[in-house]
Amino acid sequence: MDQIPDQENTVVAHGLTKTYPGAASPAVKDIEISVRRGEIFGLLGPNGAGKTTVISIMSSIMRPDAGRVFICGLDMRKNSGRVKRLLGLAPQEIALYGKLTVQENLNYFGRLYGLKGLSLKESVQRALETVKLEDRANQRIETCSGGARRRANLAAGLLHHPKVLFLDEPMVGIDAQSRNLILENLSDLRNEGTSLIYTTHYMEEAEFLCDRLAVIDEGRIIARGSPRELISSHPGCGDLE
Repeated sequence: MDQIPDQENTVVAHGLTKTYPGAASPAVKDIEISVRRGEIFGLLGPNGAGKTTVISIMSSIMRPDAGRVFICGLDMRKNSGRVKRLLGLAPQEIALYGKLTVQENLNYFGRLYGLKGLSLKESVQRALETVKLEDRANQRIETCSGGARRRANLAAGLLHHPKVLFLDEPMVGIDAQSRNLILENLSDLRNEGTSLIYTTHYMEEAEFLCDRLAVIDEGRIIARGSPRELISSHPGCGDLE
């Protein structure tokens, strides 16, 4: 089956399992996730819990040993090319060229997405405006602050207006001002209908930003629900932490 009818969920993952060579146990096992259109879905857990593995599988970077992923109803295994055009990714590591300016990086990645001419120019400008980097467009990445690099990294994943945006620990090493800007931008994207899958180990951040969460530990989902639901299920707790 190439396509499943699902008007509510943009992303559906069934039974995702992955064991790395030489490992004694799976990095992730039997992961079940569904993400709605215009929702920020958080994967919350400590370092090494399996969050990046889940993101890598769901964004088509890595093949699972078992399980299936559907993006906008399309089976990722059978429609890899079509699915990839629907996805954006801001990885944990800065995936930009340090010797190039912010705008040169965005032009380069825009062309990889198939953009050109006026469409490329408008997409780059929109991405710069979204992450508030218009004034640094001609600055080389290697001379930018950590916060500016993070925002440029996010901009590169937004150029082709993806239906689904994956963000892997996007706030690591970010100053408070840049962090607040990025959080505001992510909320705006959600309001425009983009689905976001967001990994973090910062509970305050997850509580503030995410509509729903899956708590993952040792490769398994141990709890899920909205921040309010998770808090209310543990009497005496005033927040996720």
